[in-house]
Amino acid sequence: MSLLQNAGLLTLIVFSWAIAFFEYVFMVPANRLGSKETGGMFDLFQLKIIQEAISIVVFTVVVQLFFKGEPFHWKYAVAFVLVLIAVYLVFSVKQG
Repeated sequence: MSLLQNAGLLTLIVFSWAIAFFEYVFMVPANRLGSKETGGMFDLFQLKIIQEAISIVVFTVVVQLFFKGEPFHWKYAVAFVLVLIAVYLVFSVKQG
């Protein structure tokens, strides 16, 4: 049974926005400070791949904490590993 199963629509909206706010508290400054356009060391593609990896980590943690009935299938782990491979590729392959 989900912790939020009996919550009202307004509660679910606020909960969802709180999660998004937590993610953006980290991502927006990181994108601003990390972008080559503002003196950082990452290009926009690298920042986007990092952002997606962070979103998946936060989503996985929230699901495991608040939605106990959701099983974590092996295919989700494989998909997450593929995202990590994407992060690796973006940072390891030299751009020509």
